Amino acid sequence: MSDAPTKARTEILISGFGGQGVIRMGQILGLAAIKQGHRVTMLKSHGTETRGGYVRAQLVISPAPAYKKFFDFCRGKILYDPEMVEAIRPDAPERHVAVPATALAKERFNNVLFANMVMLGALTRLGGLDAEAMKTAMLEVIPRFHEQNLAALELGYTLPAVVPA
Repeated sequence: MSDAPTKARTEILISGFGGQGVIRMGQILGLAAIKQGHRVTMLKSHGTETRGGYVRAQLVISPAPAYKKFFDFCRGKILYDPEMVEAIRPDAPERHVAVPATALAKERFNNVLFANMVMLGALTRLGGLDAEAMKTAMLEVIPRFHEQNLAALELGYTLPAVVPA
């Protein structure tokens, strides 16, 4: 038995708008945790709109309106995409980690759909999560574009902003 202290639980909140892969990211995170022997509960919330409304999978990944709406629920690090969040709250700047996921997805993959995997890679590194388990879960949950998704995950994982000093 290890003498190292363990956290009783980790809470992750992912927020955004319908169509950004928020629920899919929650599924990948949950599956990776289950495969490592953890118990997982995932709550998801959709706005009443058919498409484009607020979506939440109980990390923080937030476009501006969602960032404002869910900021007070968070106590840890806040990963945000500067292209989606125009202004961050001035209190607790050390909690904010800028991850230019949208810009990198456009630049490297010519497709904003890979921004969620860039962000998931950053979360994996910053949160000290198991990168191999995350890759395995992602390949299982997402049926297509494995090469690009793996590359986007790796890109987010190796960003200077999320690499420990």
